[in-house]
Amino acid sequence: METVFGRRLWLLEIASGNVGKRQMAERAAINAPMQGTAADPIKLAMIDVHAWLQREQLEARLVMQVHDELVLEVPEAEVERLKTALPARMAGVASLLGAAAGRGGGGRQLGAGALSLGDDGR
Repeated sequence: METVFGRRLWLLEIASGNVGKRQMAERAAINAPMQGTAADPIKLAMIDVHAWLQREQLEARLVMQVHDELVLEVPEAEVERLKTALPARMAGVASLLGAAAGRGGGGRQLGAGALSLGDDGR
């Protein structure tokens, strides 16, 4: 299965001889493109924000992701910078995904490892 943005989900149990496992994989195959596509923007944002925090040597840290929100622990001295920068970074990820969708699913793989989001290093 593949999301609109090109992230793949491998359902190896779709060919299982175990009926229960196969049926579960079949249900996942129906649901995965929609649910996976909905998850892509926050996954990209998480990768981008983490890389940006490291690159800028900020003390703020990603704590967790809840649905479509990122939760950060931010020292008082960095609060204003992050309040200004994070919405722009999130919008940048959304526009990148829109461009990927326009190419018919030619998006980048969202997996472990480094991910360059744009020519400007974001």
